[in-house]
Amino acid sequence: MFVMFEKITEQPSTYHHLEKMSVAELLRNINAEDSMVPAAVEKVIPDIEKLVLATVDKMLAGGRLFYIGAGTSGRLGVVDASECPPTYGVPAGLVIGLIAGGETAIRQSVEFAEDSREQGWEDLQAYGVSEKDVVVGIAASGTTPYVIGALEQCRRQGIVTGCITCNPGAPVTEHADHPVVVVVGPEIITGSTRMKSGTAQKLVLNMLSTSVMVQLGRVEDNKMVNMQLSNEKLVDRGVKMIMERLQLTDYEGAKNLLLKYGSVKRAVEAYAGY
Repeated sequence: MFVMFEKITEQPSTYHHLEKMSVAELLRNINAEDSMVPAAVEKVIPDIEKLVLATVDKMLAGGRLFYIGAGTSGRLGVVDASECPPTYGVPAGLVIGLIAGGETAIRQSVEFAEDSREQGWEDLQAYGVSEKDVVVGIAASGTTPYVIGALEQCRRQGIVTGCITCNPGAPVTEHADHPVVVVVGPEIITGSTRMKSGTAQKLVLNMLSTSVMVQLGRVEDNKMVNMQLSNEKLVDRGVKMIMERLQLTDYEGAKNLLLKYGSVKRAVEAYAGY
């Protein structure tokens, strides 16, 4: 049953006649709005913590983390998922981002893709989603049928669910075991949730995936010791980590060690005889 609720994300902007502002004034106003986001995220850290702990429990038992969303929200999930393998050296299938409309929707809008209540669950089924996994719906408005339908089916199947939204009382929260609701207020351009709402979702995703990977042992001290060596910058970073960790002065020797073993962690362990 549809229940009316106040969509804060759709409330009118408190700013008027943006087209009459100077560029400097416009930038200052956007920045003033953006500065409110971290404080809003801070208020829901206990909720993020619950989602992190639930995700870690499932992943330690062999499960995966799914993000599912549409539009900007879906793209943010895809980006966060795609950055986990190179940053933490985990398999590409451990964190999966799904977006309404598929690959095409990552770069351009796919009309009405988010309006199907069935498609989200179908997309999850294509990956063999099960009760071992965690599914996090991302929807700034909290009303996206693609996301709501997917989470509803997940709960019926006993799959742990979470959501990231910016509207308290949003329908999506009714289908999330661990809802994260970051209230950032109206956007400077009315309804343009790619702005503050998108920033809030990005910050929460950063916190979620980073905290999960730390808990899974993919970080040592403050170093990405399992990162993929996908370019010269990362190879150089890895070499310097090895030199620091092992107190070596031979750059080329440390580089050879890194390239031989494929990661900082394995190179250090091999050198130290672990």
